[in-house]
Formats: sequence, structure tokens, C-alpha cells
Amino acid sequence: MRRFPLPMPVVVLGLLAAVLVGVAPQLVDTFTLMQWTVFLAMGVLALSLGFIWGFGGILSFGQAAFFGLGGYAYAVAAFNFPNSVVPLICAVVVPTVFAALLGYFMFYGRISNVYIGVITLTVTLILFNVFNSTAGDAYRIGAAALGGFNGIPSVPGITLPFNDYAFAPEDNWYLTGGCLIAIFLGLRLLLASHFGRVVVAIRENETRASLLGYDPRLYKLLAFVIGGGIAGLAGCLYTLWGAFISPTIFGLATSAQIIIWVMIGGLGTLIGPVLGAIAIQELITAIGTQQALDANLVLGIILLVFVLLMPAGVVPVVERLTSRLWRGRKLSRAAVVAAARDEIAVPMVEPPGGAPARAGE
Repeated sequence: MRRFPLPMPVVVLGLLAAVLVGVAPQLVDTFTLMQWTVFLAMGVLALSLGFIWGFGGILSFGQAAFFGLGGYAYAVAAFNFPNSVVPLICAVVVPTVFAALLGYFMFYGRISNVYIGVITLTVTLILFNVFNSTAGDAYRIGAAALGGFNGIPSVPGITLPFNDYAFAPEDNWYLTGGCLIAIFLGLRLLLASHFGRVVVAIRENETRASLLGYDPRLYKLLAFVIGGGIAGLAGCLYTLWGAFISPTIFGLATSAQIIIWVMIGGLGTLIGPVLGAIAIQELITAIGTQQALDANLVLGIILLVFVLLMPAGVVPVVERLTSRLWRGRKLSRAAVVAAARDEIAVPMVEPPGGAPARAGE
């Protein structure tokens, strides 16, 4: 019988997350639900970098480029099409195609990982300046005015074909939570497949994988494209949440935050980046409610602490400690069983008139 590709803990985690997404609107008010919605959208964005960096070994400093392109693609298309089918497709296709073009020149140009980080960051800054310079009526795509540094306000929400119903905040919550769960489980299935194992093998030893007949450039390009598409979807969810998008989405702060989420949550895991994104966003929101601390300063201190003391991130450390405790319990249990077997195999006998002695002595 063929083995199910997902381990039982992942299935249980997915079911619990689905239940939480389903009941959350009945447990919290609308304001809290909207806050949680943007946290989950950031979780999707963190998954995009967690996949290509943690499993593909591709450190992209400019994941915000695909995030912003997805948001802008949705916003522009939403003003030009009567329902949301085409805008949703554009939000994924545009950043995916852009990632394919950029990745082709990087990977087939045999650019090293250090320069890949520099190139992706440079592209993000270029996009920031391009969209920041689009103020005025001359910069329109159909019915959508790009708005320059003011961004695009009042972006239409989700509407379905042949139906005038517009998504409410609760519907956006269900959509964002469903996308996060689906992408998480989809990436787990992808990593369990032949393609995922080859991607991880290339991360571990690119030369050996190449000698085995695999083309590292192709696999790294495909992983990079998948990450770009996921980041674009996250940008669409983010735009839907706020009904607004501006060039600040391409800023350095966004790019840095994505890396911090992955590092703190745990590189080489999928749940770690999601938890890191939610925790950091919650922390930034809490800091924003008071004037005593600067959010960027706190984030910098947290990053330094984790880099110096816990470079692997929270989730790998917790997994390691849990594994050690579990192994310790198994060893203790095995020692007890072995001692009991000795007692059974070597019963005590009472020699006549003497001290107890073992049989055979």
C-alpha cells in the first residue's frame, strides 16, 4: 500500500488550523479579525521565502518585489474588469512571469548566491522608484491610475462572476486563512515529491546533484518561480485587506522584515516562517500602540539576539529539545525493560542457611 505523503502531525495541524479559521469570526470582533487577516497574509509571504531559502538555498533579499507586483497587478486589474477572476489570476501570473525572467538570467547566468541577493534587492529598489514616479494622469493602465507615491486607494474587493456580492471582512479572513493552509500543505506535498527532494539535494551539495544528472539551474529556477507566485498571492491578499497599495510595499523595511520572520521562526521549516511572521507582526502592532519604543529598533535588537544566540530559529531549537527529551524517555524506558528482563532471567534463590544468591552462582 502506498504511504500517505503527509505525516500525521501535519494533517492534525492542518485540521486544527482549518477549525480555527472556521470559528474565529464567531469568537472575536471585526477589528481583531482584520488584524489577524493581515497577519495570515504575511504568513503566506513568509512561506514564499521560507521555501526558496530554507529548502532551495536561494537567499532573495527582494522577495518584496513579487509581493508588490502581485498587489499592484490585482489593483490595476480590479479597476478594469467587472469581477475578480481576472484580477486574481493576474496577481499570481504577473509576479510568476517576472520571477521566471529574472531567475532565468540569474541562474542560467551562473550568478552566485551572494550576488543573487544583491540583484533581487536592487530590483526591489528599482520597482520602488518606478512606481514612486508614476504620479499624474499620464500614468494610467486602463481605468486604474497608479498614483505615484500616493498609491492606489479604494481598490475593489472580491466580487464573483454573475453575482454582485462583495466580500466582507469575514470573507477575506476565510480566503486568506484558506490560502495559507492550502499553500502550507501544498509545499509539504511538493517537498515530499521527487522534485522537492532534488531541490533539497541541490541545496546540500549542488556539485554532487549535478554529477547525478540533475540540472541545478532548472530546479533552482522552478523553486524561485514558485516562491515568486506565492509572494504575489500574498500581495493580492494584503491589498484586499487594506483596499490600498503604495510603493512603500517595495521598500527596504518590507524586504528586511521577511528575512527576519524566516530567521526567527526557523530556517529549513515551513511552520517556522509562518509563526515568525505572525509573532513579529503582533509585536509591531503592540509597539505601534505606544510611543516609548521604536519598532525598527526593537526588530534590530531581536535580529541580533537571534543571530548571535539562536541562529537556527525557534522551531528547529524546539524540535531538537523535544527530540532529545523523547529519546531520553525511550532510553530510560529501555533501561527499565532491560533491568526487568535481567530480574526475570536471573531469579533470586534462597540457599539453605545462607544469604540470597543468584541462580547459577
